[in-house]
Parts: sequence; structure tokens; C-alpha cells
Amino acid sequence: NDFYYLKKNEQANDFIETLKLVNYTCKELKSGSKKALAKTITLVESKLKKDKALVQKILENLNVNNNTVRIGVTGVPGVGKSTFIESIGLFLIKKGLKVAVLAIDPSSKESGGSILGDKTRMEKLSVNPFAFIRPSPSDGHLGGVAKKTHESILCLEAAGYNVIFIETMGVGQAETAVYDMVDIFLVLLLPSGGDELQGIKKGIIELADLIVVNKADNDLIKVAEITQREYKNALQITGKPRENHLIDVLMCSSLKSKGIQEIWSFIVEFVKKQKDNKNFYKNRESQQTKWMWNSVRNAVNELITKDITKEKFVLQIQEKVRKKNLSIFKASQLICDFFIKNKF
Repeated sequence: NDFYYLKKNEQANDFIETLKLVNYTCKELKSGSKKALAKTITLVESKLKKDKALVQKILENLNVNNNTVRIGVTGVPGVGKSTFIESIGLFLIKKGLKVAVLAIDPSSKESGGSILGDKTRMEKLSVNPFAFIRPSPSDGHLGGVAKKTHESILCLEAAGYNVIFIETMGVGQAETAVYDMVDIFLVLLLPSGGDELQGIKKGIIELADLIVVNKADNDLIKVAEITQREYKNALQITGKPRENHLIDVLMCSSLKSKGIQEIWSFIVEFVKKQKDNKNFYKNRESQQTKWMWNSVRNAVNELITKDITKEKFVLQIQEKVRKKNLSIFKASQLICDFFIKNKF
């Protein structure tokens, strides 16, 4: 009985301490503390069970903020995504806005590590007191985003950041995952002629709300104009990614900060129209559902990786497949049946 009492008392104390920590963290986040924000996102990205439970309680105490703008930025490697974000970010800060950047870096399949070098490519923005840059590892997650990008967005919004950029790894088949997290999706292109349409995935272009031809400066201005014209012509035969919206193609020079004002004006007008016709709110509600299923998939994948693959029965099946004594299809079905029977 004494042991039972002590155990219950210990659990009660742990609960009180957790509650205090949650309240303190939420208070610090809402005050705009960068230290609290960085620590919270680190907890969000943690794989430890106790950290996940803590993050869940923190997120449940954060209010929904529909006054922010979430901007996805994608494009082929070398197109100048980081330079573009720094240029428009500094421009927005001058207008009195707080800017945050979630920059996703690919993770090594061997070590699991990432370079996380985006801060070095945004030297001016990274030291600005009204900006927050967070490089995050993709952790093998497809879609050009990290597993916990959506959770990090909520933390940034709670900390008072008005504009949040999500810089993806680069254009790929699954890059469209970022589309389900943002209010407006930007695709950056390099100035080049002729075969540029073949050099980028058609699906990505169809999802774009705005196409930006970057590096339109010096000797590349005329080439950029040709690229802009070609894409405008090509877009006439594609569908509209969002209701009642025509995709536009703009040019800019991130290095010289030319064309940035026009791009921001387009974004502001786009968001205004989306809010006027209620599609902005419908989109965010839809994203909540997609986020839920994404969380389910992540949890199931983690369960499979950590638990199921180590089960004796599964190891035996794996060995039979390796020796070609069992077909892959039969093995898959056996493992699924085992998973359902033992985990539900």
C-alpha cells in the first residue's frame, strides 16, 4: 500500500511539473522569446517519447492564427531559393513584419545527419532581430519537408511571426507535400530558353500559385524575359490550382532586390482574394485533416521501424523471403495480419 501511495504521489508530482512546464513554455512562446521558440522546435523534432507527450500538450494550448501568411518556396537546386527568401524577408521586415524561415535540408541515409547550411546563405536575415531561421533535417521524409514542419509552423505563429517561409530541398516527384502546408506556393525558375519546360516537373507547375523567374539581372535579363514569356504561354493550357485564380509569371533579381515589391503585392492580393471567397479558411481546414493523417502515417511507420521489424515472427518471414522460400506478396500479407492482430 505504501508503494502504491508513493507511486501515485510521484505520478501526481510529475503531472504538476509537466503542467507548469507547458504553461511556462506557452507563455514564453507568446511573448516572442527566440530561446523558448528554438527549444520548443527542438522538442517538436525529438523522437523521445517524453518529449512527444510534452509537445502534444504545448500544441494543444496554442491558439489558431489565421492572420499569418505561409509561403512555400521550391525550385531546382541552384535557383537561388535562400537568396530570394533573404531578399524578400529583409523587405518585409522594413515594412514592420516579423519573418520566419523553415529551411529543410536532406538527411543522409547512412548517418541520418544533415548539413543545415541555410543560415550561412542568409547572413543578413539570420542576424536580424525580427527574423527567425530554423534549418531542419528532412529525416528521410518525402515531399521536401521535414516530418514536423506543420508543428513548427504553429510554434512560429504563436511566437508572433507574421510571414513564414518554407524553403524545400528542391523539385522532386513528392515535392507537392509542401503545397498542403502553405497558403501560397511559389516555384522559382532559372532564366533559360527552349527546354526549360522539360527541366521541371509538370505537376509542380500545375500546383504553383506564382512562378518567379529568379536571377533576372545583368546578362540574363533578356533570357529571363524569354523564359517568362514561354511560361506565360504554356500556362494557358494548364488548369487552375486554386479556384478563381490565374497563375502569373514574374521576374526578379534577388541579389539586387528588383521585382520583390511586385511579388509581395501579388502575394497580398492573392491572400486577400482567398479570404474574401473563404477559400483561405477552407484550405487551412483541409490542411488540418491532411496533417492528422500524416501524423497517423508517421506514427505507424515509427511503430513498424521500432517494433514490428524486431519481432521474431517477422524476422523469420524476412529470412524466408531472402532465401526465396516465400513470395514478397505472401510475406507482406502475413506481416500486415500480424501487425493488425498484435497492435489493435
